[in-house]
Parts: sequence; C-alpha cells; structure tokens
Amino acid sequence: MTIVMRPTNTKPWNSARAMLYGAAIGLVAAAFKLLAPWSEPHTLGAIARELTGASLAFALLCGLAAALRNFIVRRLVGAETE
Repeated sequence: MTIVMRPTNTKPWNSARAMLYGAAIGLVAAAFKLLAPWSEPHTLGAIARELTGASLAFALLCGLAAALRNFIVRRLVGAETE
C-alpha cells in the first residue's frame, strides 16, 4: 500500500463566504426543527426568532472555523513550507 501525500493548500478560506454558507445551513436546520411533527404550533414571532438565531449561530460558527483554519495554515503549515 502506497501513501500519496497531496500538496498542502495554503490558500486562505473566505470567511465571509463561510459565514454565508453557515447562515444557510442554520436556516435549513431551524426550518427542519420547526417542522417536527411532535412539536406544538409556533407563533410567527417564535418562528422568526428561531430562524434568525440559528442562522446567526451557524454563521458565526462557520466564520470562526474558517478564520481558525486560516490562522493554523498561516502559522503552522506556512512555517513548514518556508
């Protein structure tokens, strides 16, 4: 068995794009949660709060993950390639 090493991709990730994708994932996740058959009917305000909160939380999470990845690549992997 041969292990093939890929070249390291040190191109930074776009944090704004990651946040946009995270917001979309959060919106879909909250929509699925609200559509659960075992939950009570929700008011329009509760639905808006749920969708907004999940979108913001997932956007922040994905943005921070992209920023952390960029930091690690710049500090740890970038030092190895020099």
